[in-house]
Amino acid sequence: MKQRERLAEATAPDGTVLTLWWHDGAYAIHAGTAELMSTRRFHSEEQLAEVACGPLQAVSHARVLIGGLGLGFTLRAALRVLATDARVMVVEIVPEIIAWNRHPDYALGRDALEDPRVETVQDDVTNVLRTNPGAYDAILLDVDNGAEALTTAGNAVLYSARGVRMTVRALRPAGRVAYWSTDRNPRFAAVLRAAGLSVETLEARAHTTSGGPHTLLVGQA
Repeated sequence: MKQRERLAEATAPDGTVLTLWWHDGAYAIHAGTAELMSTRRFHSEEQLAEVACGPLQAVSHARVLIGGLGLGFTLRAALRVLATDARVMVVEIVPEIIAWNRHPDYALGRDALEDPRVETVQDDVTNVLRTNPGAYDAILLDVDNGAEALTTAGNAVLYSARGVRMTVRALRPAGRVAYWSTDRNPRFAAVLRAAGLSVETLEARAHTTSGGPHTLLVGQA
């Protein structure tokens, strides 16, 4: 049996310990003992970008905000969809996750981060949302497992009614926001509707042919 290799460790602002693992050609990030993401299962992360950015293919100078870098799959998928004059800001609160993606020895998101359309910001995404009203055509949020399946307590504000209203204010007219979630969460969908969004709930598998379904909640202003 091939051994797992612990490559690196980081601590989120709320004290959650994150670890980067390698096993049999694949990378994964864990929070404690729970796997958050893996290079073996990323289809739903790509779908998040496609449903949010697909309508922007022909939009000139589209501006997109991605909250949560992860292993780079959402960013890479967004760049495949968006035009050459688009601008994408990726906001990641844990500096080590940015460093892991940029590491030349890890096959992660280095190529996407070096795309000239991309700006990488190490910050809490709530700070960026609050200080950029009316700025984005699309906002993609994959900072945790969902409104009721949080692994990092500090993310709770983003899924509150106040946090959703703040996110909506950061959208341009007719903009859209897409949330990645482990479950359908109808209560959170109701929070989105109360903020004035029309909401579509989509299912996307973790892998193209296997794995349990994840949920994408897409709100249209």
